[in-house]
Amino acid sequence: MKRTVIITGIIVLVAVIILIVVSRVTSKKDVANLYGVSLKGQFDIIVTTTGELQAKKSTDITGPEFTQSRNIRAMDIKITDMVQEGTEVKQGDYVATLDRTSFDNSLKDELERLTTQETNLEMKILDTAVTLSNLRDNIKNLRFSVEEADITLQQSKFEPPTTIRQAEIALDKSNRTLDQSIRGYALRVEQAKSDMRTMKNNLSEQRTRVSDLQTVLSKFIISAPSDGMIIYKRDRMGAKRKVGSSISPWDNVVATLPDMSSMISKTYVNEIDVSKVKQGQHVEIIVDAFPEKSYTGTVTTVANIGEQLPNADAKVFEVQIEVDGSDPILRPSMTTGNKIITKTISDVTFIPLESVQAGVDSIPFVYLKNGTKQVVVLGESNENNVVVEQGIVSGTQFYLSTPPNPEKFKMVGLDLITVIKAREQAKKDEEMALRREAEKAKEQRGGGFGGGMPGGRMGGGGMQNITPEMMQQFQKMRGQGGQGGQGGTRDTTGMAARRKMRNSQQQQGQTPAVPAPTPVKK
Repeated sequence: MKRTVIITGIIVLVAVIILIVVSRVTSKKDVANLYGVSLKGQFDIIVTTTGELQAKKSTDITGPEFTQSRNIRAMDIKITDMVQEGTEVKQGDYVATLDRTSFDNSLKDELERLTTQETNLEMKILDTAVTLSNLRDNIKNLRFSVEEADITLQQSKFEPPTTIRQAEIALDKSNRTLDQSIRGYALRVEQAKSDMRTMKNNLSEQRTRVSDLQTVLSKFIISAPSDGMIIYKRDRMGAKRKVGSSISPWDNVVATLPDMSSMISKTYVNEIDVSKVKQGQHVEIIVDAFPEKSYTGTVTTVANIGEQLPNADAKVFEVQIEVDGSDPILRPSMTTGNKIITKTISDVTFIPLESVQAGVDSIPFVYLKNGTKQVVVLGESNENNVVVEQGIVSGTQFYLSTPPNPEKFKMVGLDLITVIKAREQAKKDEEMALRREAEKAKEQRGGGFGGGMPGGRMGGGGMQNITPEMMQQFQKMRGQGGQGGQGGTRDTTGMAARRKMRNSQQQQGQTPAVPAPTPVKK
């Protein structure tokens, strides 16, 4: 029994010792996590984005071309079958099938129209031949009638004058009838030729329409134009085209065959950071599928116009980054993490952003390990760190967050407050100068009534102070002064006083207000 108690006591003692040791080690780690050390070296200002790999060059696999034929009504076509994305294909291999239903019905209707037009043309040829044959027979009969009338006239030479006159009239009528028939026949021949040309042209157009439809339908089974890997095409909304999707006459690309030897990362930068991104900047790239590998690249294009992506509120700008070199493991549509290095500063001191505090007066400071609050002059910053231009040097230890009993820390470096406020004032002055320049440029463009006149007379500022009554009096003075002295004289003394007052205001930087006109002496 006594032995059991001793063993139990030893076990308890060992457990207590272990707990004490673990507690001390943990407390040391916690204390170590509270502090940081300022570093000195190269400082990179980085814009971090997420992108997607794409081939720099690719071959489009397209459906039928509708724009080449004006005889076919353009419409969207649904994809009914398609090989899996990522499939390796050879030139001429099957890729996809398009829905033929609508076009098969259209071809059937056009073939019926073609048969009808061919039949109508044949019937027109026969009808025209019969009609012209009858007209020719009629002309021949009329020639005989003319000969008979001429014979009758010759035999009536010894008849009374009335009989001779009747014979002459009958001959004239026969001649006119013959002439009319000959002219009518010529017109009917020309009309028949014109009708034939029209029907043959319509028939030719119908045959072309049928041929175009047959050519288009022959391309509803799509083959690969070259060797490569099938990558589905994305539409304007970013969705991949697959079975059930549609292609339009103006965007008939079904899939692409990318050139894997050269890849780009397509990404988007928000409107706040896009001004920092420029062509030629270095980029560090990590592919999510292979986190152990890293790549480099260069910014090649930055969009000039922003866009709003689906399900997003902020405007973004498209940026393309060309990946340096090539790697056979890279595939299109892989997600990339891009660090665009927009600026590099050499040999500067920097600390984590989380360690910088600010009081009510917005003066930045850092809690140092020696028990003081050091005022710091900050410079450029990135996502994690900020440059310290004045206040601390490399190797200084500081708290990463607010320490216990912060009121016991003494504020030092108060002389730097003047530097910080001077910088803030200089920044405000620069912003005000830019704003004034913008307003000045706007006034020069707009000007208002009388804008652009020497001395600023009746400029945009003066017009704002004119009431309708003052404008009426001003117009009345102009009318009286323009009559060559008839009907009244100008008060030149009052005008000189107003001009002197306006010039004085302009010299003092004030906007001249237009005073009420002096009444005209009558």
